Amino acid sequence: MITILYFARFREKLGVGQEQLELPEHGDVTVQTVLDILAARGGQWAELFECERGVLAAINQDMVSRESSVYDGDELALFPPVTGG
Repeated sequence: MITILYFARFREKLGVGQEQLELPEHGDVTVQTVLDILAARGGQWAELFECERGVLAAINQDMVSRESSVYDGDELALFPPVTGG
């Protein structure tokens, strides 16, 4: 089981700041695997997490790519890219 933290517009649109997610028992689970699981929920979830871009991730407070592995006990933070000026 992992803890997923949602930040910024993800938290606002989904109405949730965090949740626990049971990982699939088969194969290597990556950040992309988790995003696919979330997008499969449909609706707002699909709109936010089916995209090729627009999601940044950190595992245990370290920035990672979508190909990074996720393990039981990890904390996965998901947030949109931030633009500044």
